[in-house]
Amino acid sequence: MRLRSFLTGTAMILALGLGLPAGAAATHPATAAGHAQVPDSYAFPLGDLRIVALSDGTVPQDLHLLMTGTPPAEVDRLLARAFQSNPVEASINAFLIEDGPRRILVDTGSGQLFGPGHGGKLPDSLASIGIAPGDITDILITHIHTDHSGGLVLDGQPVFPNATVHVGAPDLAFFLEPGNAEETGYASRYFDEAARTIGIYAEAGKVRTFEDNETILPGIVATLHPGHTPGSAFYTVTSRGRSVTFIGDIIHVAAVQFPAPDITIVYDLDSDAARAVRSAAFTDFAEGRQLIAAPHLPFPGVGHIRAEGENSFSWHPLEYRNRTGD
Repeated sequence: MRLRSFLTGTAMILALGLGLPAGAAATHPATAAGHAQVPDSYAFPLGDLRIVALSDGTVPQDLHLLMTGTPPAEVDRLLARAFQSNPVEASINAFLIEDGPRRILVDTGSGQLFGPGHGGKLPDSLASIGIAPGDITDILITHIHTDHSGGLVLDGQPVFPNATVHVGAPDLAFFLEPGNAEETGYASRYFDEAARTIGIYAEAGKVRTFEDNETILPGIVATLHPGHTPGSAFYTVTSRGRSVTFIGDIIHVAAVQFPAPDITIVYDLDSDAARAVRSAAFTDFAEGRQLIAAPHLPFPGVGHIRAEGENSFSWHPLEYRNRTGD
């Protein structure tokens, strides 16, 4: 794996993972207007299961600082095609799988690690659908970054006391070894935060790791796709012939990376591998008409990918329904 350091100065990015670029919170229109929302959830059936998308909030992202492999002018051009402009607002989505007695979370949001007002809303979103932290039986971590595993703890204590945490073995080994920060040039805060979040569950014997293509729970297969992190995982959940794949961070910005998947982001540990994973996965999902759920696409982040030409794609959200009866 070719590792690339992106630490070009602490002033450039205040929070890596899905962090806050310098000045973004002060300049983003939504932040200035104070666009606070009620707790967000969106449920849909999948065979015998119930899947619920849950919002942990949003954060502003200055793509001129974050996108790599292309000039800012090209980022602006792609954003303009989607009626957007820089900076953009990124969703932090988590997902609940209800399977009989099991209540399974996919990712946990950022918790307190982005500071007040940015993320940390997952507990409220869970409460809005009548789920308490103690009800969660399992947690599937797509990868160990602040905005996916930060919500595991609150004030240094586990939030989900009855849950087993599932994570790719390469990610746990990498992020719980602080020496890897200096060796790879990857931001040291990732390792510090891993020790303070998933590390607490590991010390309590509450973490189970997996390798590629393992069935980790009934109807749930985990696969490894290294690039963004060493153990980045997809989780494919199947019930009565229907399936959804939770993809993690192979995409951060729909308006940019669907039409131009070769564009990378500074959060990638290995940008070349991350680029290859994205293109291959988009192709497979488009050809298979696979339903996917993504943590950083606009809430609820569930839908399909369509191929639009050679290595170019578009996003099509799940049909929205809000009614009772057949």
